Amino acid sequence: MINRLVIFGATGDLNARYLLPALTALRAAGHLDDRFTLTCAGRVDWTGEHFRSWAADQLDRHGLDSPAEARAAVADRAHYRRIDATDAADVASVVAGDGPVAFYLALPPEIFPATVAALGAANLPRGSRIVLEKPFGVDLDSAVELNRLLAGIVLEQAVFRVDHFLAMTTVQNVLGSRLANRVLEPIWNSAHIREVEIVWDESLALEGRAGYYDGTGALKDMVQNHLLQVLCLVAMEPPLSLGERDLRDRKIDVLRSVRPLTDDDVVRRTRRARYLAGRDVPAYTEEEGVDPERGTETFAEVELELDSWRWSGTTFRLRTGKALGHDRKEVAVRFRSVPHLPAGFDEEAAPNVLRFGLEPESMTLALTGVGTGAHTLAPLTLAARPTGSELPAYGRLLLDVLHGDAALSIRGDEAEESWRVLEPVMSAWSRDVVPLAGYPAGSDGPDTVRSG
Repeated sequence: MINRLVIFGATGDLNARYLLPALTALRAAGHLDDRFTLTCAGRVDWTGEHFRSWAADQLDRHGLDSPAEARAAVADRAHYRRIDATDAADVASVVAGDGPVAFYLALPPEIFPATVAALGAANLPRGSRIVLEKPFGVDLDSAVELNRLLAGIVLEQAVFRVDHFLAMTTVQNVLGSRLANRVLEPIWNSAHIREVEIVWDESLALEGRAGYYDGTGALKDMVQNHLLQVLCLVAMEPPLSLGERDLRDRKIDVLRSVRPLTDDDVVRRTRRARYLAGRDVPAYTEEEGVDPERGTETFAEVELELDSWRWSGTTFRLRTGKALGHDRKEVAVRFRSVPHLPAGFDEEAAPNVLRFGLEPESMTLALTGVGTGAHTLAPLTLAARPTGSELPAYGRLLLDVLHGDAALSIRGDEAEESWRVLEPVMSAWSRDVVPLAGYPAGSDGPDTVRSG
């Protein structure tokens, strides 16, 4: 296990809201002891004392699930260094020491290449690992170039392209539910499943993230990584094991099976929009830090089809939006109607729907049962709440990084294939082949949105 972690971009929102609380959870669960050292590096001119005070404040806001003793242990033992992560000499100054280091790039993706180059010039200790947040690059060409830079520094097994969705309990339950239950796997195919919706609808608006979001948009922020990763777990063939090679081989098979989209397909199968003023929220173009000329979308929907024996004929709909009327974060598996309903029932049977709630975590199965009268049908819902993990999603990912388990990390070829899937959409949208619609903040979204 690696006992040295360096976080670049340590004064940012990612470290405050997720990484520091995750480290606190690891400490509370006994996974980190006093041999573990944490170096937090940023460009802000802070003293070590100021950073530790700031870290303690952030943990009091975002880490209350862990005991005060664990929060204090992480904040008090954090070392702060003011550096430029793209400067080779600055980076080399935090590399010095004994033993391998895990470097977490909690940075804007546009400076990943320069930071990776600086790490390459810093003579990393043998066994070191590099962790990169999504999105991995900004398009296919940049992802290919970033993979080339990384390959010149460390082995692929030492690169962790993390996506915290893969460590969420309910996302893991998608695999467990279909692969460990005989009742589901035989019907997990297009003969029985008509459509799969993977949805991350948020009532939250921009929330001060214009610096990142306006240059990214909903398609790159959510669909290209998070939602495509969930698609892989839903649609993959059963792996021989949950080890890194078997699991990731089956995931990339899914991405390679996605039918390429033409411009006509993009018009028929995608939607893009951004929110207008409403619900005490200003229009997206009036948010501080937004450039209206960029045409950044806050809502994206893409319908995909897979050219494979198992899934030919099933539609996969990936959707995300901000400033919507309500949160809806789930995987909805919609089964086909029964082939025949005996005469005498008073109405048609509604198709079954299996829902995996992503946030909050839940599982429900909508069935049809007998109603109160003879030959009547009525909806019947079976519901369960999965047992939560002792660790938050980022805690699980950080533990995997420190132990060198890359199963939940995205492999280099997988990252490139994800961009290939959406390149036709990005190209068509950049040419305004699909108009940028609008929807009032607090509404159900653009008129063309499908819901439920």
